[in-house]
Amino acid sequence: MLRGEAGIGKTALLEYARETAAPSDFRVESSVGAESETQFVFAGLHQLCAPLLGRADALPDPQQAALGVAFGLRAGTAPDRFLVGLAVLNLLAEVAEEGPLLCLVDDAQWLDEASAQVLAFVARRVEAERVALVVAVRDPGEGDVEQFAGLPELRLDRLGETDARALMTAGVHTPLDDAVRERVLAEARGNPLALLELPRGAPPAKLAGGFELPAVLSVPRRIEDGFQRRSAGLPAEARLLLLVAAADPTGDTALLWRAAARLGIDPEAAAPAEAAGLLQIDTLVRFRHPLVRSAVYLAATPPDLRRVHGALAAATDPVSDPDRRAWHHAQAVLGTDEQAAAELERSAGRARARGGLAAAAAFLQHAAELTPDPAARATRALQAAHAKHDAGASEAALKLLAVAATGPLDALQQARLKLLRAQIAFHLTRGSDIPGMLLDAARTLAPLDPTLARETYLHALDAAIHAGHLARGCGLLEAAEAAHDAPSPPTPPRPVDLLLDGLATRFTQGFEASVPTLQRSLAILLDHESRVVDDDRRWLWLACHVASMLWDDEALYVLACRAVRLAREAGALSTLPAALNAVASILVLTGELARAAELAAEEAAITQATGAPPLPNARLMLAAWRGQQPETLELYAAMVNEATERGEGATVNLAQATLAALHNGLGNYDDALAAATPPCEHDDLAYSSLALPELVEAAARAGEPERAAAALEQLSSRASASGTDFALGLAARSRALTTTGPAAEEHYREAVVRLTNCRWAVFLARTHLVYGEWLRREGRRQDAREQLRTAHRQLSDMGMEAFAERAARELRATGEHPRKRTAQPTDSLTAHELHIARLVATGATSREVAAQLFLSPRTVEAHLRNIFRKLGITSRRQLRELQLP
Repeated sequence: MLRGEAGIGKTALLEYARETAAPSDFRVESSVGAESETQFVFAGLHQLCAPLLGRADALPDPQQAALGVAFGLRAGTAPDRFLVGLAVLNLLAEVAEEGPLLCLVDDAQWLDEASAQVLAFVARRVEAERVALVVAVRDPGEGDVEQFAGLPELRLDRLGETDARALMTAGVHTPLDDAVRERVLAEARGNPLALLELPRGAPPAKLAGGFELPAVLSVPRRIEDGFQRRSAGLPAEARLLLLVAAADPTGDTALLWRAAARLGIDPEAAAPAEAAGLLQIDTLVRFRHPLVRSAVYLAATPPDLRRVHGALAAATDPVSDPDRRAWHHAQAVLGTDEQAAAELERSAGRARARGGLAAAAAFLQHAAELTPDPAARATRALQAAHAKHDAGASEAALKLLAVAATGPLDALQQARLKLLRAQIAFHLTRGSDIPGMLLDAARTLAPLDPTLARETYLHALDAAIHAGHLARGCGLLEAAEAAHDAPSPPTPPRPVDLLLDGLATRFTQGFEASVPTLQRSLAILLDHESRVVDDDRRWLWLACHVASMLWDDEALYVLACRAVRLAREAGALSTLPAALNAVASILVLTGELARAAELAAEEAAITQATGAPPLPNARLMLAAWRGQQPETLELYAAMVNEATERGEGATVNLAQATLAALHNGLGNYDDALAAATPPCEHDDLAYSSLALPELVEAAARAGEPERAAAALEQLSSRASASGTDFALGLAARSRALTTTGPAAEEHYREAVVRLTNCRWAVFLARTHLVYGEWLRREGRRQDAREQLRTAHRQLSDMGMEAFAERAARELRATGEHPRKRTAQPTDSLTAHELHIARLVATGATSREVAAQLFLSPRTVEAHLRNIFRKLGITSRRQLRELQLP
């Protein structure tokens, strides 16, 4: 990435790169951002990729479809932004197979949001390809460039005095007085374009002495003023033609002449502008510098701007480019115009269909501004606010809601406005006072849209669960009580209806009373496998929490894996990381820590590529269950601090339950008891179920039998209501821990039998451990060795080092030396490499692996070379023959 102020030489360096690469058999493609293009979805990306689309048929079908829809070449569901990114990455890689490819992007600060996000994604994943990508960006403050943050950067600084003088001598051929020369050098401050253009833009009288510029202006603004003075000296027709060119960012020469003809401009009018070095017209219309375009456009009078945009609208094909025609038409309007507003509204629909949420929001906002009828204007402002919120521009959405609120709106629109305001507040603050806002919206919606009202009540409950004990104002109990007033559910009820009714019961009448309804909701969701509907997708995350609460390990695993599968199939890299994080956390508890690490590595790679913050849950659980105390404590502190600041009590509870597992593994039972107690007291949806067994074990080992008994009583009652083998196995294990004498053995045996049938194998291994510990203390050394040997083997194979060491200590106390884990060749692989190796070992091709992991095939091949080298093998067949962990 090239960075620097306007005029510092970024474009010159890009041209140097183009000229240097061409003789070296590089193919060179380019794109240039334009300030007036920012609301045309994928416009900048299309510039770059259009010449390459002949190779698109080599892409996997989902990527071909995503690219086709994004570029408006085919109809279809709006693609995930990052699936388009993967398609572009693979398109560039395909073209680069024929020879190295150089991609140049100038003025990236003015790219439309969709193009910028996709190019930043490509930039972070291009390292294994025969592709060079150079992006020129103006300094922050002159455009939105946050998508490119963190990329390798070359900053262009101003010239030193010696170089500045040399450039002026070589580039300025007008005679200058010494005083003028010194003044130009001082005012230009080493900016190359300023050194060349300030003398050209100054009136002749000032070149002879007394050259002066206002000291308050920045260097780019001074250059812009110079360009304005130069254009102002042209004939009127030439100035108007310059304005037509400035108003059309496409650089389409034919369009320029069609619009010029409508304005009665003779083609010869271009000659003075070209002679002045401001413009060049050949196959494309090019300005001397982007500052020329902005200087000409900003200097124009409003009537001239409207005339020019009107001519461009009339000259633009309404079939091939309806959106640009609508935009020009809108710019030509004085006051309001329903036809122009309706055209923009249709453009917004097309932008949304192509995945351009930000572009759709911009079109709708402009449509609202042009709408003459107050009711229609309020309706469009409300639609624009929804689009802005969907695009992540929540502050702008709030401003549009204020416009919509001036109305008139009907009752349902008023209710939807109230709901959107609450949803925006939840997005911005995540916290604590949001459930009350959502409940207020739900009550308003109840008589108007019962279905939406019930969903809003559930959203309020979800927000209250999220805030948990950190809620301010409306808490979980109040939200649950209010949910009982929701409209009656339809017949038959949907999963969302059963979730609402079951959760309202959970927090008003207790765990046991809620179980039948919540289990029905999970059963319907599980039965929906072959016909997943949007409603189901939206509430999968909450359903996973319900499954965790009920100790339904099978439902939790199936639903969480379904979320990953759906995200992969849709190419939804915006939602896939959270789904991967959830499954990775579950795999920790199934004892598959190596696979959990692979998915956590995949999640980290995707969030790094998309510029999103990494998710901490799986990393914390991996560190804790591995017994890595320093890393766990560091992750725990960061996670709790951030969650507390955001008012996310549920996240704090998860961190505390996980910390309890760490300390139980290390034998720090007092610390484990302190960590497990708050989640159990807060009794949130899911994490109290995770913390209760830890609390029983910690209290029993820490000499707190009363606290262990109280926790056991709650655990036993809930497990009996749940009825799953996992719940009943945990209850039997906990009962054994709190029972003295021979009677404990029956409970240990029941726990082993029940937990053998469950996915969460870590608790089976830990049950063998505590059973063995009890047998040793009962003096049954031989029986103890059998249980401890099993526990040590299982825990060692899982990678749960602290619990394995606890088993090893007990084994040594029986007089047996525990076996050491044999080093495996795959130990040298990173989690990401092991993930790729596992997929390739199933017979998947590099292209298939690449599609699943959102990489390019060449990147997969690069990883495979490292894998083969580390494992000392040379073929995929040998990889398949290895026993991967």
